[in-house]
Amino acid sequence: MSVVAVVPARGGSKGVPGKNLKRIAGRSLIARAVDAALAAATIDRVLVSTDDADIAAEARTAGAEVIDRPAAIAGDTASSEAAVLHALASLDEQAEVVVFIQATSPFIDPSDLDSAVRRVLSAREDVVFAATETFAFLWRRTDDGAVGANHDAAVRPRRQDREAHFQETGAFYVMRVDGFVRGGHRFFGRVGILEVDPSRAIEIDTVGELELAGLISPLFASSPDIDVDALITDFDGVHTDDRATVDSNGNETVTVSRADGAGIESLRRAGIPVLILSRETSPVVTARARKLGVEVLQGVEDKAAALRLWAERSGVSLGRCAYLGNDLMDLPAMALVAWPAAVADAHPQALAAARVVLERSGGHGAVRELADLILAFREHADLFTPEAPNDRKGSVQPWQLQLAE
Repeated sequence: MSVVAVVPARGGSKGVPGKNLKRIAGRSLIARAVDAALAAATIDRVLVSTDDADIAAEARTAGAEVIDRPAAIAGDTASSEAAVLHALASLDEQAEVVVFIQATSPFIDPSDLDSAVRRVLSAREDVVFAATETFAFLWRRTDDGAVGANHDAAVRPRRQDREAHFQETGAFYVMRVDGFVRGGHRFFGRVGILEVDPSRAIEIDTVGELELAGLISPLFASSPDIDVDALITDFDGVHTDDRATVDSNGNETVTVSRADGAGIESLRRAGIPVLILSRETSPVVTARARKLGVEVLQGVEDKAAALRLWAERSGVSLGRCAYLGNDLMDLPAMALVAWPAAVADAHPQALAAARVVLERSGGHGAVRELADLILAFREHADLFTPEAPNDRKGSVQPWQLQLAE
């Protein structure tokens, strides 16, 4: 073991109650932090330090180990350094580098983590932290009025003539463990700055910032970058276009896509089970599931509860599942899985909850599109493993591959 990531996540948040469990694009803040750490090639182990049972459960589902955070270092006045030091002390062996990640930064790029870790491992610096460049004129209040903090108010040089400053994003701090333990503070020895994309630099401390993050999350949307072990789908509006034809005898018919059938068949050949979860009970759904050779659960009012039971019975981790939905009834189940997905014409709340928004609408090949993405990652997983220090894990994304129809 050389590099350990620690994500401190208290249960008590005053500004945004339950903040670490709030979701952006279908993924909680704590899960997004874990996702970034797990996707970094240089990080060997991911720990979440928390005093909250719900955060602990969410962290484990996302793939992290959990360190129980004592009450003495979980209050409002407790420092994040205390939580990181406690987590390091709980390990059975000492790491060389610790990556302190804050879940309040929802758009951390794993390649940035890798760059910072490699700089510390190479002994170039003892600490490397995330920051963005700024040329802002800063002011401070005094009893005599506002005065320039980093400039002479009487002189207004052009941007190109001003010295750049760097603002911490709060996203991550990479530190040599021995120096951090000795100093007990995140800044010691030779400190380096890693400039990150300013558009990713939002830090969530207020409800407004949480809402803003939700609005800009499509800029950083991605397709599945894990092996998906199972696909769960709604039926109406996913396998169909959400319309039905009813004859004079009350018999109902729907239109489905042959492409979806081919996609599901490809998943089954790859050993990836598919489950249809439907609120309605209909012979049409039964017949389609039989035709596809997949499991179906009908008349389900609580899709989240049904999905949990099915996953437990099937031995499938929800942290390695994808769920494809289109409407409000799908939201609780989408919130359980690692990869919630939505068809192109889904309800706005379903679109907001999705990590993957497909290009195709329900009944028009959306299931096939998601199946292709899942299988593309499995087939080309070797492209996601860096071979050189400057390679970026995931530099070739599965949805950028040419997929045969």
